[in-house]
Amino acid sequence: MTDINKPSEPAECPSLDVQDVVKRAIELNDYSYLLAQVPYSQFIGMSVARFGDEMVFKLPAKDDNIGNPVLPAIHGGVIAGFMEMSAIVQLMVFMQAKKVPKIVDFSIDYLRAGLHQDTFAECKITRQGRRVANVNINCWQNNRKQLIATARAHFLID
Repeated sequence: MTDINKPSEPAECPSLDVQDVVKRAIELNDYSYLLAQVPYSQFIGMSVARFGDEMVFKLPAKDDNIGNPVLPAIHGGVIAGFMEMSAIVQLMVFMQAKKVPKIVDFSIDYLRAGLHQDTFAECKITRQGRRVANVNINCWQNNRKQLIATARAHFLID
């Protein structure tokens, strides 16, 4: 029998070395292990492919991501979360991060409905200082020139 007044012992959580995970992903050019460490990216089903200095993130068409079943359209929060997670991964890979960047500010403009189909995102690091990085994120579906959303994010990186 446990005493409800006695504080419980903290659960043991294995320590994850972010730098090792990022280094492994870069060496293998396989970012699935990096994304597997983030439950939300697994939940929405996101993936990433790298082509030289460019990374393209993919959010597959998935029934659980639908917010408006009438259209059907992807939930705006899923789109925003996908774009934010894309920016974090981009920063981690190109900075070879020792820890996960912390979001300071995130501003998104929804340009058109994200229909129930594969969705893609591309990030551009516009400024990287010693403590803060700025990232622009574009999100599209069928045509890279017809964006469904665009966002700007600022991260604390030290």
